[in-house]
Amino acid sequence: MPTYATTTDIFLHIRVVLGIILGLSVARLLNGLSRFVQHPGRDRVYLVHLGWVLSMLLMLVHFWWWEFWFFSVPVWTFLMYFFLISYAILLFLLCALLFPDDIAEYAGYEAFFISRRRWFFGILGVTFVFDLIDTLMKGEAHFALYGIEYFIRVPAYVILCVVAMITTNRRFHAIFVAASLVYQVSWILRLFETLV
Repeated sequence: MPTYATTTDIFLHIRVVLGIILGLSVARLLNGLSRFVQHPGRDRVYLVHLGWVLSMLLMLVHFWWWEFWFFSVPVWTFLMYFFLISYAILLFLLCALLFPDDIAEYAGYEAFFISRRRWFFGILGVTFVFDLIDTLMKGEAHFALYGIEYFIRVPAYVILCVVAMITTNRRFHAIFVAASLVYQVSWILRLFETLV
C-alpha cells in the first residue's frame, strides 16, 4: 500500500521552493544596497528608490511570515502551488527592477526609477490583487480577520499604483513611498504580530 504525503509535508515542500525565490529576492536587494557602500560615487542615490527598496525588504520578510497561515489548508492542488510560486516570482521581479544589472545608460537611480515606473508599479499593483487571492485561499475565517480595512487597502493600493505608473511628479512618488512604509509597518504590527 503506497504512503502519501501529508498536507504538512506538502506545505513544507512548497515553503522550501518559496524560500529559494525569496532568498534570491533578498540577495538582489542586499547586493544592490551594498553597491552604494562599495562604489559611493558611481551612481546617484534617489531616496524614493531607497524607500521602495526598504518597502520590498519588509514585504519579503512579511510574505514569508504570513504564508505560514497556509499550514491549515487541508488540500493542496497544483494550481495553488503554481499561484504561490507566481506570487513569489512577481516579488522577485520587483526586486530585479529596483536593482538591475546595470544602469550605465541612466544619470542615476532617479532617472532609472522614473523611466521604469510603469513596470514597477504595474507589477506592484498586481501583487495586491495576488494578496487578495492569497487571503481568500486561506479560508473565510482568515479573510474575515482583516475587516473592512482590507476592502479599502487593496483597491487603494491598486489605484495609487496606477497613478504612480502615470505620473512623474516627484512629490507624489515621495509621499506614496513614505506613506506606504508607515502603513506597512502599522499593518504588520496591528495584524501580524503573532500567527495565533
